[in-house]
Amino acid sequence: MSSISQSAEMPAETSSAAPEMAGLPMPRRLFATLAVMATLVLVVLDGAIANVALPTIHTDLQVSAAATVWVVTAYQLALVMGLLPGAALGESLGYRRVFLAGIVVFTGASVLCALAPSLMWLVVARFVQGLGAAPLMALAVALLRHVFPREMMGRVIGWNALVIALAAAIGPTIGAAILSVASWPWIFAVNVPIGILVLVAARFLPAPSGSGRGLDGLSVVLNAAGFGCLVLGADAVIGRPETGVPLLAVAAASFIALVRREAPRRAPLIPLDLLRRRSFRLSVIASVCCFSAQMSSYVALPFIFQHGLGLSALLTGICMTPWPLVVAFAGPISGRLSDRIHGGILCAVGGATLAAGLALSALWPLGGSPLPLVAMTMLCGLGFGLFQVPNNRNMLVSVEPERAGAAGGMQGTARLVGQTAGGLIMTVLFTLTPAEVAPHMGLGVGAVLAALAGGVSALRVRAE
Repeated sequence: MSSISQSAEMPAETSSAAPEMAGLPMPRRLFATLAVMATLVLVVLDGAIANVALPTIHTDLQVSAAATVWVVTAYQLALVMGLLPGAALGESLGYRRVFLAGIVVFTGASVLCALAPSLMWLVVARFVQGLGAAPLMALAVALLRHVFPREMMGRVIGWNALVIALAAAIGPTIGAAILSVASWPWIFAVNVPIGILVLVAARFLPAPSGSGRGLDGLSVVLNAAGFGCLVLGADAVIGRPETGVPLLAVAAASFIALVRREAPRRAPLIPLDLLRRRSFRLSVIASVCCFSAQMSSYVALPFIFQHGLGLSALLTGICMTPWPLVVAFAGPISGRLSDRIHGGILCAVGGATLAAGLALSALWPLGGSPLPLVAMTMLCGLGFGLFQVPNNRNMLVSVEPERAGAAGGMQGTARLVGQTAGGLIMTVLFTLTPAEVAPHMGLGVGAVLAALAGGVSALRVRAE
């Protein structure tokens, strides 16, 4: 484009003409980036602040505390079930079109959540909200690949990590602030004006043309059954094995049928074509291990701070905050490094650093000040930030631009599978070991998983 006005007003249908290596011109690049980042903040914040509102919802709607957990579970279920189909739809119909549809669904469902007169209404609305969030999470980084030139993707993913980490860190505080001056429906109502602003800014997003490939309905059903039963079965298998085991069996059968159905396709719903590539496959395995370590630690540490050190819930939250803040600090630095240094080396260093922080946390004798433990969690945050950005970068740039949506969907799926596994690990430990021992064992298992993530990443150096 020869002028600022031309670049800002370029019709969406022609934006795919911009070469991937060049990205978008300024100032359109800036507005497109703000649209994507704001959308991610919206999705991450919504997940974080909804947790804070559960006790208030329990009291206001006069339902059991256990039942209110479905407000969170329904959102997570829809998200994990919709990631890969959302990515496939983006590749078929065009990233921008599906991304905009996701914003509309998410914002509309937020209105329904705010108007919910009952728990059932709220849970259904949260499920719809998760379906809207799924393509947003799957396609955000794929869109950024068309916004920036390839040589900047490391720092872009670093910025992305910073935004997500900060949103996750301040989410509970924002939720508490809203609840201190307003009722719980406002937790969801605040999404609406932000969603509208994002829709306005989204006109600057690139619009690479879709492939036009159809989406197989039966494969979508098998995908939903597989991931839905996996999450529910993993949650129930320890306390209610008569429910959990059949659900896990259905999940396994669904995945087997899905793989057999999709294997011959050129661009399968589960990206088997990408998983056959050694570098991409190693990054996915490492990501699952790293997020398993993170989630097991996030569950274990509050018990250590509260029960082991006798801190209040407020002080525990303050002590947990430095981890995501250090991730936010390390993300952009790691991103810039990943544009210059082999990602496998950075991931190996990050995994080893995370493992060291978790191992020290597991072995540290409790007593006195919590500050040494906080310092160790900051070491964990540094390792996680060093690992995650180059690992995500490899998953994105190691595939063709037209398969970036599938790579983004697999990236999100690896994260959610890892987090589910980490939660299951802690459930097993709390069931089989004394309550004062389980958190330390969880940190120890997390250290092993983090070391494994670093070791798997080191294999990429040889593979490439």
